[in-house]
Amino acid sequence: MEILSILNTLEDLVEKSTGLPLTGKCIVDREEIFEIINEMRLKLPDEIKQAVWINDERQKILQEAKKQANSIVEDAESRIPTLVDEHEITQKAYDKSEEIIAAAQKNAKEIRNGTNDYADGILNKLEDILRDTLNIIERNRQELK
Repeated sequence: MEILSILNTLEDLVEKSTGLPLTGKCIVDREEIFEIINEMRLKLPDEIKQAVWINDERQKILQEAKKQANSIVEDAESRIPTLVDEHEITQKAYDKSEEIIAAAQKNAKEIRNGTNDYADGILNKLEDILRDTLNIIERNRQELK
């Protein structure tokens, strides 16, 4: 993630800055800080676009899983009339169709949970980055006062 690299640059700048004795404060180049903040602003929309893309992909995967499940159900239902003559074969077909539906539903749920977790993780990281950035900016503003 580019935004993390930019934050590391900002952190390095603060760490390498000249410290003021007995205060815990430091002197930083204002222009350099503003350049880094502007770069973060430029990169931030890409991170948000990525999160939106992940959500869209999740929806596509869910739709595809539903299509596959419906196709499997339709296929199983189309086979039933040909197997009605023999009770044992008919029972196996019902059992198999239920097993296929359960597997498709399980796969769809796993995909949905996985994409939700991934999207949540990305959004959580983005939230942490934004929170850290705002804290840095707030501390810098306080130091300027």
